[in-house]
Amino acid sequence: MSSSHPFVPFLTTLSSAAGAAILPHFRTGFDVENKKSGGFDPVTIADRAAETAMRAEINRAYPDHGILGEEHGSENLDAEHVWVLDPIDGTRAFISGLPTWGVLIGLKTGGKPAIGMMAQPYVGETYAGDGKSAWYEGPLGARTLATRPCAEIESAVLLTTAPEMFQGAEADAYQAIASRTRLNRYSSDCYGYAMVAAGQVDCVIETGLQAYDVVALIPIIEGAGGVITSWTGGSAADGGQVVASGDPRLHDQLLTILSRAAV
Repeated sequence: MSSSHPFVPFLTTLSSAAGAAILPHFRTGFDVENKKSGGFDPVTIADRAAETAMRAEINRAYPDHGILGEEHGSENLDAEHVWVLDPIDGTRAFISGLPTWGVLIGLKTGGKPAIGMMAQPYVGETYAGDGKSAWYEGPLGARTLATRPCAEIESAVLLTTAPEMFQGAEADAYQAIASRTRLNRYSSDCYGYAMVAAGQVDCVIETGLQAYDVVALIPIIEGAGGVITSWTGGSAADGGQVVASGDPRLHDQLLTILSRAAV
C-alpha cells in the first residue's frame, strides 16, 4: 500500500470478503433475476451475497459508519464516513463468463470520495487510490498507477460499456468524439476506469450511472493523475453523465463537446 489513509487496509478486508462470496458462483449455473421491467438489469445470488458479506464486515468493524449499496439499500447516510458498495459492477459480463466485472468499494468522508478500490478476485487484481496516489497489486506485482499523456482527441483510446447507453443528444455528442478517436473499445464496465488510471487507455465516457458505480473510482483516477467529472465539469460523485480522462488537456476538449448534451 502507498497511502497513509487509516481506512485503506480495510479495503482489502472488504474485497476479500466479497471475493469469497462471489467466486463460488462465477462460471457456474445460477439463476439470473431481472430488476427492471421494460429492460434488463440483472442481479444474481453472487451480487447479493457479496454485498451482505461486505456490510457485515463494516458493521462489525465500524458500526457508526454509513453504507450505500446497490443491492441492499442504505443505512446511516448522515454519518461522517459512508461506504459506497457495488458488489459486482458489470453483472452482464459476470453472467456471460467474462472477467471484466469488478467489486467497487468506495468511502465518502464528509460527503466527498476519500478512498476507493476496484478488485477483480478472479484474476487477482486490485486498483486502489486515495485521491493523492493510486496503486496496483496483482499478477504483475505491485506498482504505482499513473495516467499517460494524451493531448488531443485524435490520439485517444476511448472506452465505454455500451454505445447504446447514449440516446438523442447524448448519442450525438458521444459519436462526435468517437468518430475522431484513434480507437474505441466497448464492454469495459469498471475496468475501463482502472485502465485510465493504469495509463493503458485515455478516456471513458458514460451516462446513466449511479453513485455506487463511480464513487470508488474517483480517488483511483485522481490519485493516478487523471480527471473524472460530470459532463459539465462538476463532481461525478452522484453518477449520471460521467467522463474520465488521463490527461487534463484531453478532458477539456471532451467537456467542450459533452457539455452540449449535459443535463
